[in-house]
Order: sequence, then C-alpha cells, then structure tokens
Amino acid sequence: MGVVSADIFSPSLGIREDSFGNPVGKAIADWTGCARLVDVVLEGRCCRVEPYATGHAEGLFRAFARGNGGLFSYLPWGPFGSAGEIDEVVRLHSDQRGFQTFVVVTGDGPVGLASYMRYDMPNGSVEIGGLTFSPLLQRTTAATEAMYLMMRHAFDGGYRRYEWKCDQLNAPSKRAAERLGFGFEGVFRNAVVTKGRRRDTAWYSVIVEEWPQVRERLEAWLRPENFGDDGRQMLPLTP
Repeated sequence: MGVVSADIFSPSLGIREDSFGNPVGKAIADWTGCARLVDVVLEGRCCRVEPYATGHAEGLFRAFARGNGGLFSYLPWGPFGSAGEIDEVVRLHSDQRGFQTFVVVTGDGPVGLASYMRYDMPNGSVEIGGLTFSPLLQRTTAATEAMYLMMRHAFDGGYRRYEWKCDQLNAPSKRAAERLGFGFEGVFRNAVVTKGRRRDTAWYSVIVEEWPQVRERLEAWLRPENFGDDGRQMLPLTP
C-alpha cells in the first residue's frame, strides 16, 4: 500500500481501504439519491419562507426600491423597473434553469428572494442562490433565520451537500457564507460571463457530516434569549 497520511482515516470521514489496499470513501448504505425539495412554508420566529407566487411581486418591488442599483451588482438580474419584471425574471429562471424560488416574508411583507438551484439529485447536492435581499432584510436576524430554515429543509430532505457560490469580488456574500458555517472550497477562474463581464466564482459548502455542528451553532444564535430587549444580539455568530 502507498503512503497515506494518518489523518485521512479519521473516523468522521469513514475512509477505509478497499481489497487492494487503496483508500476509498465512506460507504453510503442503500443510497438512491434525493427528490426535488418540496414546496412548503418554512416558519421561523422572525420570518416566514414561502414558495414564490405572482402576488409577491408588488411587495418585493417596493422593498427593492428602498435600495439603489448596487443591490444588483453581483446578480444576473435587476435593477427592476416594475413588479412585472420581477415576476418575469422568476418565471424565466424557473422554466429555463430549474430555480425553485422562495420569498422571505416579515412584518414588512415580502422582503427578499432565495432559490434552490443546480440540483444534482443523484448525488444529493443542491445550491442556495439568487439571493436578492432588500434593505429591509439585509443584516437582520430574519436574514440569518431564512438561510437557516432553507438549509435545514435541504438536509431534512436527505441532501448531503449544500452549496453557496458567489462572485469572488462580492465580499459581503463571502462573509455571509463563512458566518453561516459554509466552508471555502476554492475559486473557479473565468467561470462565467455575466452582464458583459468576467466572473471568477468562489465556492462554499456545508456537507452532511458538518450539518449537526452547523445546525447547533445557528440554533443557539437564533434563540430568543440571545437577543436583548432592543433586538440586538448578545453573542455574535462568528465564523
């Protein structure tokens, strides 16, 4: 057998030798792949995440209008000139690229969009993307809770890998991924041409073996007792 680092055989990874003495991955018993995630309403303490419907577009348009065009710098769409444009974009991406889009709803109404995308159901992988958070949602407890609810829905649905990808130049998105517990995997250079420009794409993921620890950390931060009467966090959710 060749020389293999001892830590590659960590019990948490489940790596073992095959009959030829070569290291192989953990056995996944009775794996049959995953189904597309069910369209359900995900209820949280600070927000509700529900499947997109045309009726959300007016509220989303008002919420997005509270910001400037910079909200859309790293997105493939926007700025939007009307509620009808929002509905058209969501429908187009659903029909042509398989996006499964949800709306984040708070006491202010519809305040953001998020989609499951790039389904790889045979291998149990799905990406969270198309994140379009209005100023009413950005940097709020509801934003973190919405991302937790969608991540939990994916792992409860049997998925083994949950991806986050963003423009390598999008520093806020990279910070958000790390804060939520995603691990950095590298940069795909010249990955996409979008809006007439080059995009290098940063890749992040949470895998099923990491999910229990990530879930515990997020749930601890989201507990009501972690917030004062003014709604401010007592303990930060640090990477």
